[in-house]
Amino acid sequence: MTATQMRQAPGREGTVVVVGSLNMDLVVRVPRLPVAGETLAGRTFAQVPGGKGGNQAVAAARLGAHVAMIGRVGADGNGASLLAGLQDEGIDCSALATCETAPTGVALISVDEAGRNSIVIVAGSNGELTPGDIAGHEARLAGADVLVCQLETPPETVKAALAAGRRLGKTVILNPAPAVGPLPGGWLPLVDYLIPNEIEAAVLTGMPIGTPEQAADAAQALRRQGARNVLITLGAAGVLAALESGTTHFEAPRVTAIDTTAAGDTFIGAFAAQLARRVPIEAAVRFAQRAAALSVTREGAQPSIPTLAEVESTR
Repeated sequence: MTATQMRQAPGREGTVVVVGSLNMDLVVRVPRLPVAGETLAGRTFAQVPGGKGGNQAVAAARLGAHVAMIGRVGADGNGASLLAGLQDEGIDCSALATCETAPTGVALISVDEAGRNSIVIVAGSNGELTPGDIAGHEARLAGADVLVCQLETPPETVKAALAAGRRLGKTVILNPAPAVGPLPGGWLPLVDYLIPNEIEAAVLTGMPIGTPEQAADAAQALRRQGARNVLITLGAAGVLAALESGTTHFEAPRVTAIDTTAAGDTFIGAFAAQLARRVPIEAAVRFAQRAAALSVTREGAQPSIPTLAEVESTR
């Protein structure tokens, strides 16, 4: 599917390209999260499509954007299933390669009764995405309004995607997850919207984040390092947005959470879709919050992501 064909698809506006990971999620529900060395009896098990890149692509597509995905799956049943799922969402998968040397990525996820989760990821084919893959799909990047990246693919590949997005004049979103330390030098000036959660922001800055005020301090520190805008998602405490226009704390919608697995990915995909549709930033944040709030009331990663009509009905 070409960029022109994507733009002509009915009911969607703007184009989002996601460079990132695709995993098969192996999800077990438990009464509580285990401690080190402990064996717990799980209550249910499910195998569902996930991966931060895949989740964000599905969210952007369901929430009104044309979407293309750049990534890799393995030559196995999980890869075939993930590819078919993205295609069913109307996502352009022509830049999604099949890797013959590594299996499709997997995520091992435990979810407790409060909806909190712990996740272990095995990169698999996601670790085989290269800067050459980015260079080979520059025409697709050139057709995007918004580019979205995360950190579940190799750092050199993420840097190549960010640099291409900046060179091509695209709106660049980076979700710095999973964060293991400060980002490499020179990355943040390539980013228009840096969107970590409170844990990731603390890792990036070395600053404690227990309140919106502390989140504001961390966000400003990241802006001083070059990020144009920083949105720190705080779960039930909302979103702290340090924007070029000023700093705002957005209160979160009140819901009863049963599974937070894809909440952050839903927020990012929704926000990207809104930016691609030329929605003002503050309205885009509030829309993305409503989408994420709906997602935590449902189980699973991609199965929990709402549609545009569902989010619009919550106004």
